Amino acid sequence: MLWMPDKDRIHDSRLYQFMVELSEQQNTLFHDYNQLHQWSVSNSEAFWSMLWEFCNVKGYQQPPISFCPSDSQAPAKDTQWFPNSTLNYAENLLDGWARHAAADAIIFHSEGDQSRRQHLSWQQLYRQTSQVASYLKANGVKQGDVVAGYLPNLPQTIVAMLATTSLGAIWSSTSPDFGTDSVVERFSQTQPKVLFCADGYYYNGKTIDYSEKTEQIIAQLPSLTHVVVIPFINSSPENNNIGSIQTTQWHEILTQFEPNEIHFTPVAFNHPLYILYSSGTTGKPKCITHSVGGTLLNHLKEHQLHCNIQSGDRLFYFTTCGWMMWNWMVSGLASGATLVIYDGSPFYPDGNVLWDMAEQEQVTIFGTSAKYLEALEKQQYSPTLNHPLKSLKTVCSTGSVLAPEQFDYVYQHIHNDIQLASISGGTDICGCFAIGNPISPVFRGECQGRALGMDVNVFDITGKSVFEQQGELVCCNSFPNQPCGFWNDTDGSKYQSAYWDTYPNVWHHGDFVELTASWGMVFYGRSDAVLNPGGVRIGTAEIYRQVNPMPEIVDSLVISQNVGSDSRIVLFVQLKETEQLNDQLKTRIKETIKANCSPRHVPEIILTVNDIPRTKSGKLVELAVRNIVHHQPVKNRGALANPDALEGFKNRPELEQ
Repeated sequence: MLWMPDKDRIHDSRLYQFMVELSEQQNTLFHDYNQLHQWSVSNSEAFWSMLWEFCNVKGYQQPPISFCPSDSQAPAKDTQWFPNSTLNYAENLLDGWARHAAADAIIFHSEGDQSRRQHLSWQQLYRQTSQVASYLKANGVKQGDVVAGYLPNLPQTIVAMLATTSLGAIWSSTSPDFGTDSVVERFSQTQPKVLFCADGYYYNGKTIDYSEKTEQIIAQLPSLTHVVVIPFINSSPENNNIGSIQTTQWHEILTQFEPNEIHFTPVAFNHPLYILYSSGTTGKPKCITHSVGGTLLNHLKEHQLHCNIQSGDRLFYFTTCGWMMWNWMVSGLASGATLVIYDGSPFYPDGNVLWDMAEQEQVTIFGTSAKYLEALEKQQYSPTLNHPLKSLKTVCSTGSVLAPEQFDYVYQHIHNDIQLASISGGTDICGCFAIGNPISPVFRGECQGRALGMDVNVFDITGKSVFEQQGELVCCNSFPNQPCGFWNDTDGSKYQSAYWDTYPNVWHHGDFVELTASWGMVFYGRSDAVLNPGGVRIGTAEIYRQVNPMPEIVDSLVISQNVGSDSRIVLFVQLKETEQLNDQLKTRIKETIKANCSPRHVPEIILTVNDIPRTKSGKLVELAVRNIVHHQPVKNRGALANPDALEGFKNRPELEQ
C-alpha cells in the first residue's frame, strides 16, 4: 500500500457524504467502498436516481428511471435511462454563475509566455456564452444541429461548446494538430452547420499558422454555412470570407450581440450532446454519439464521488480538444470547479512548465497521461524540489497503462500525500470503468477500483467470470453513459459489432485486465494487441513495465509476428542517442523480462527504431506496427501523432521468414 487517506480527509469527501445519506435512507451502515459498489450495481435505479438528487442536477426527473422493451433479448444494451426526463447540459455547467459571479471560472495558460494568460469569471463566462448563443441562433442553429470546433484548448472553445449545447445543438471537436484528411474524415460524417477555428497555435517554441489547412477543410465540408475565427496568434486578423462561406471574427460576435439571459433549451435525457471520434487507426473513425443526461450524470459521479471535486476546487487536465478528457474536464464546471487549462507542449521550455502553473494557480486536481509521468521520470524531473503543491489533493493518470514505477515516482517526486487515481475507460463511454476513490488506499500498479453503478467484471475467453486472473474487461449491466450509438449507423450494426458481439448482452471493452485481491484492477494492454506465443496470452504492458524503466531506453513497442502456425514476440526499442543495442543490452533486456515475468515473455527478436508511433492522445499503436510487419496496409496514418515513425518498421530483414 502506497497511500491511505486520513480520517479527516475521508469524512470531508463527497463520497463519504453520499454514503452517510445512503445509510440514512436504507437504514444500513455503508462502511467501505466495496460494499457501496456492490449496492450501486444491485440497485442501479436507486443509485442513479439518488445521484441525480445528491449532485443537484438541474432538470425534470420524471419516472421511470429506466425502461427496457419487454421483447428485448439484450437488456444491458437496450435499456434507456430516464426516458421521460429533460435537462440542458450547459445550464447545469453554468448553474452556479450567479453565486460565484466574480470568481474565476476558467484560467488559461499558453506555453512560453505569461502575457497570454487569460481568465474568465463566472459572470464573464455566462455573458459570453449568451452572446455566442445569440449569434448561433441568429444564423439558424437549432436543436439537433451539429457545430464543430477545430481549435486549440482555449477559453473560447469552452464558450463555443456551452453556447452550442445551450440551444440543444450537438458539439464535436478536434485539435489543430490533426491533418486535413483526418479532420475531413471526421467532420464529413457528422456534417456540421457552423465551424469554430483559430488562426494558429503555439507548440514546442514554434508559432504554427493552420489557416491554410482550415481553408482546405472548409472546401470539403459542404454542410457548413458559417465559420467563426478566433484570433490567437494574430491580434489584428483579416476578415475574409472563405469561398462562399461567411466568416465572422470572434470579437465581432461580442460586439454585435448584447449579453442577455440565456434561455436554455430543455432536451430529452438521451438527446445527443457530443460526437466523439475513435482514433481511426484501423479504418475510418467511428463517430461515437453521447447523450446529454448520460454524460452529465456520469461526469458528476466521477468528479464528485470518485475524484472528490468540490465547489472552489481548481481542476487541470493536460488534454487537447481532440481527446475525450477535454469533454470530461469541462464538466467540472457543473461541480463549481475552476478549470485551469493549458495549450502547448508540456515540456517547453522544460519539464517544470505544468508544475509552475499548478503552483501558481493552486491546482487541486492535476490530470495527465501515463506517458507524461514516464517522460518526467526519464528526464529526471522532480517537481517536489521546487513546487510545494500545498493545494494538490489528487493526481489522475490515463491514456495508457500507468506502470508500478510511475506510482513510486508520483509519491517520491510529486507529492507524498495525495490520491493517485489511475483511471481507465475511453472515448467509447466518455468516462471510466476503473477509477479512484478518496476513501480507499492506493496500491502500487493498481487502479483503486471499479466505477460505481457499473458491474465491471473480468471474463475468460469462454465468458466465465475470473478473479486474480487475466482476462477481458466487460460490463454486465446497463449504465446511463452508454453511447446513443454511432452517427449515421442507421441499423445499429456497427455499434452492435463494436461492443456487444463477443459476449451475449455484455459490454466487451477490449482491455486485457485482472481484478486483484484488493478489488483493484491491473491493466495489461489492449486485447487485440495481446501476444500469443504457444497459445499463451500475454498483455503487452507486462513487457513495457520491465523494459521502459531501463535507463538506456526512451520507449518501446512489442508485437506478435506470425511465423508458420505459431507466433513470436518482437520487441522494438527506441534508445537514447548515446546508446547502442549491443549484445550486452539485448541480454539484459531478456534476462530482466525472464526474471520478472516468465520465459514465455522473452522476445525472440529485439530491434531498434528511431521513434515509436502513437495516437494523438499518446496511445501506442501496436496494431498498425503489426500490419506493417506483416506487409499489410495501415488504413489511417492521419490518426497518428507521428505517422513517419511507421517507416522504421518496414521491410526489416531481421523479420523476414
